[in-house]
Amino acid sequence: MKIDRATVAHIAALANLELGEAEMAAMERDLASILEYVAQLDQLELSGVEPMAQVAAPNAAPGDRARDDRPRVWFTAEEAVANAPQAGGGCFKVPRVIQPAS
Repeated sequence: MKIDRATVAHIAALANLELGEAEMAAMERDLASILEYVAQLDQLELSGVEPMAQVAAPNAAPGDRARDDRPRVWFTAEEAVANAPQAGGGCFKVPRVIQPAS
């Protein structure tokens, strides 16, 4: 995928960012560099490599965990929002930060 000024402008709009011309040029270079690196990774031969996942601390022994992984109720919705400046229906009420598209 080729990164051009229009693509950078589109990504900036999706992220609700206002970029100046210098920032647009820098972002265009950075995104192109990232995509070039990903293209290099796509060329690696990985057919014999087993999938991996690391979900524990690097030095943790197998089976170590802080607590049993089982569902439990910590708070009711009303308790969770009890100290909120504004709440309603068991939810936090926050000011609108993204304006609707016109």
